[in-house]
Amino acid sequence: MYSLLSNVKISVPEKIYVKDPESSDLGKRIIQESIQLIHDIGFEAFTFKKLGAKIGSNESSIYRYFENKHKLLLYLSSWYWAWIEYQIVLETYSIQDNKNKLIKAIEVLCRTIEEDSNFSHINEVVLNAIIIHENSKSFLTKAVDTQNKEGYFNIYKRVVNRLKDIISDNAPLYKYPASLASTIIEGSLHQHYLKDHFWSITDCKENVLPATFFKNLTLNALNLHE
Repeated sequence: MYSLLSNVKISVPEKIYVKDPESSDLGKRIIQESIQLIHDIGFEAFTFKKLGAKIGSNESSIYRYFENKHKLLLYLSSWYWAWIEYQIVLETYSIQDNKNKLIKAIEVLCRTIEEDSNFSHINEVVLNAIIIHENSKSFLTKAVDTQNKEGYFNIYKRVVNRLKDIISDNAPLYKYPASLASTIIEGSLHQHYLKDHFWSITDCKENVLPATFFKNLTLNALNLHE
């Protein structure tokens, strides 16, 4: 299983991009450098002109891969959630006990990210910082319903539903598994943000991780504490 997953290719919905950036060295550089540039200056200040200057290529070459910077952010977000799903599958596949599988899934979703050497052109640590700060901008738009119908958010929803199913396996009579699953995922990003910027309004500190809080919250909600 581990050897099989180590060769996995992260797939992103095709409608998000004009040309698959994974198909060329230039495309991979666009992804690699866009992650660093968005992290450095923020998504609002990010432009294809600035990215082109950073990669030493014409702005027009970036448009051959992405229609606009919002589509690029959608790509990065989708790639991230597909990678998280890969991590959940990798780390829970051999766990037979439902409670332990739930605990491990929450740990994967809420933990501080470490770089994955399987994907050399993507720095997952920096990408995680972008997701914490910018992820909501990928769907808080007027076009969200249209893009949802076209499948732009299928990977994110798949991660939520995967966690929802693990919750239901533990507590079949619990009425709100999808709401709890989405709360854990979005809440983890928010708690990481608060821990970094508004530490006075969160209990998550260096020695209290968001995963600790959400494991406690979930096990209490599902009456799974021993």
